[in-house]
Amino acid sequence: MITNKKLNDFIEEAKALCQPDSIVWIDGSEEQLNELRQQAVDQKILIRLNQEKLPGCYLHRTTVNDVARVEGRTFICSKNKEDSAPINNWMETTEAYKLLNGLFKGVMKGRTMYVIPYSMGAVGSKFSKIGIELTDSIYVVLNMAIMTRVGNKVLEALGDGDFVKGLHSYAELSEEKRYICHFPEDNTIMSINSNYGGNVLLGKKCFALRIASYLGKTEGWMAEHMLILGIQNPKGEIKYVAAAFPSACGKTNLAMIIPPEIYKKKGYKCWCVGDDIAWIRVGEDGRLWAVNPENGFFGVAPGTNEKSNPNALHTTMKNTIFTNVVENLDDETVWWEGLDNNPPKNALNWRGEKWDYTKYDKKDKSTCGAHPNSRFTAPTVNCPCLSDQFEAPNGVPLSAIIFGGRRAKTAPLVYESRDWNNGVFVGSIMASETTAAATGAVGVVRRDPMAMRPFVGYNMGDYFKHWIEMGTKIKHQPKIFNVNWFRTDDNGNFIWPGFGDNLRVIDWILKRCEDKVDAVETPIGFVPKAEDICVEGLADVNTDTIKELLKVDKANWQEEAKGIEQFYGELGERVPKELYDELAKLNKNLQ
Repeated sequence: MITNKKLNDFIEEAKALCQPDSIVWIDGSEEQLNELRQQAVDQKILIRLNQEKLPGCYLHRTTVNDVARVEGRTFICSKNKEDSAPINNWMETTEAYKLLNGLFKGVMKGRTMYVIPYSMGAVGSKFSKIGIELTDSIYVVLNMAIMTRVGNKVLEALGDGDFVKGLHSYAELSEEKRYICHFPEDNTIMSINSNYGGNVLLGKKCFALRIASYLGKTEGWMAEHMLILGIQNPKGEIKYVAAAFPSACGKTNLAMIIPPEIYKKKGYKCWCVGDDIAWIRVGEDGRLWAVNPENGFFGVAPGTNEKSNPNALHTTMKNTIFTNVVENLDDETVWWEGLDNNPPKNALNWRGEKWDYTKYDKKDKSTCGAHPNSRFTAPTVNCPCLSDQFEAPNGVPLSAIIFGGRRAKTAPLVYESRDWNNGVFVGSIMASETTAAATGAVGVVRRDPMAMRPFVGYNMGDYFKHWIEMGTKIKHQPKIFNVNWFRTDDNGNFIWPGFGDNLRVIDWILKRCEDKVDAVETPIGFVPKAEDICVEGLADVNTDTIKELLKVDKANWQEEAKGIEQFYGELGERVPKELYDELAKLNKNLQ
């Protein structure tokens, strides 16, 4: 018996609007989930894979027009435009509800409405928040059961408390009528005409970042697009860092990093707390504490292999849903580009068509067997390097916050900000470059502040202001750093080896946090002394290489400063004065 009036009202209103034939409550039991899996197989929504080789694993194919997050169809809805703009697509609240209610009217006739009570974070933790997603998609139910904690235990924890409302229907999967709308002022998310994870697993980016970032601003905490990583030194001490990177900058690889041999031999270990989202609060001890609110990994499959990320690969070996990868018909397993050099001879591509691996051309994405954005949804508990603090109700204390992007020449391998406000400035100017492979020319710089450009649920200038204000509340502030694994030589080749060797840089960062090493001041902040980055065991990198990687080119940074000023101008008058002060200091330092 549900006594929560708001919940009962929400379901009655959705029932009257969507007109489903039946309503099923998700209780979180394995028995119910198994029934739904079987139903999904019978309805050809899922394909059951080889249960000996991939126990509990399934394959799903989306419609060909529904394969990724759609930033252009994603809206932040508020009463006043300036509270959501200028980065976000904005829709006025009343107009948005009118449009969506029209689209949702009668949309579930002949279908079942599933009620998914879910917790972001450990059930019952004061860090956690509860959501209710109503959906007509079994695919969504089964993915949410991996990505979040679902079921009756969540309802018990909710009691008569508040929750985030989520309503989803795959409707007719129309691109023209596809909308993913967030109402931060109302704690509500509505998603229609998509069945792709990033648009419909409403606990993920929709709740855990867009709505949660707004909740964080109003309640005095932070929801960030960050991995959380624990580094255990040979003495057994574990220090934690949170790191934000735009897409294609190695976030999941760092979250599940395996120490290089030289570090392994010394006794270093690395522990993954989370690979994508961090909710961060000031603890009673005056430090920042972070939790991963998710319960699974929604990872990109192509490029994941035994070399690039063995921990991620092993995480997918059981109880995983694969989306839009290659189906190997010979043994009912899956494959994707970059998994290994043995593409299956008898296979169907991500569209379900017969696939001839001999026609695959790396330069032509249309010849791929797996979609370039194909995914795996895998339970966190599968991760071989999962931290034993993953379920800790208060999370883990942060020693450092790390920002990073993909820059060919501008940013050094690593630099440390001067203080909290300077660190916020460093995060706010984060950017990645695209390279035009044909000419080798450096392409467009895309600013992605704190890697939150697509995910802030309110005005970006106000978001920066919230960061500045948080700094005044933290007695023991973590140090803030910027890293760049992607410096290139004159031929466009990466100079730094990356992957596991990135631990060498994290090691220096943690030593700086404990004042164990000195640094060299530059116009942009503090860089390491080259000899303090361990190069032992590296074939192509020596101290001279490190010196090159740490160079700060004033001319490059003067151009960068112009780009920053232009970007701040685009964000409008809500960019805090403190950040303009930091920009002025940078310009002065570069003279």
